[in-house]
Amino acid sequence: MYPEHTPPVPVQRAVEVHQPTPYPPTVAVPAPLAPMQPGAVPAVASIVLPDGRVVTGYAINPAQPEPVAAKPAVSRTAVNVALGGAGFLAVCGGLLLLTSFIAALTAFITQLVILAAVCFGGWIAVQIFSARGHQGGGTTVNIRKATFKRNHFHG
Repeated sequence: MYPEHTPPVPVQRAVEVHQPTPYPPTVAVPAPLAPMQPGAVPAVASIVLPDGRVVTGYAINPAQPEPVAAKPAVSRTAVNVALGGAGFLAVCGGLLLLTSFIAALTAFITQLVILAAVCFGGWIAVQIFSARGHQGGGTTVNIRKATFKRNHFHG
């Protein structure tokens, strides 16, 4: 299509450039502080430093967390019912697994019995067909032995 010495001309496509619109930065304005009177006058504390200087100021009480509502104790009856329910579910699951195991074992034993019957039947069939093949297709009966057996001759 192109001669080998001329490289193909690149396709020119129109490109749109979108510039993001910057948002003005938000500046947090602190709320104005209103002078207030404390509810109770705190006690003034003085501390003597090891070098002899005295520092006087108000004691700052640490912030106390709100008390957590006391949770009622779980009754022993509720615990026993829950444990009994969990035990009952475990026993039911175990019985279900035991039943499934017994059903699978029964099916396996049944298949083994069927396999043994098929193998034994096949062995019998091979014995019958192989005995007929040697005798030329007819049935041969030993009359002397049959007569002795039937008539109970001794001799």
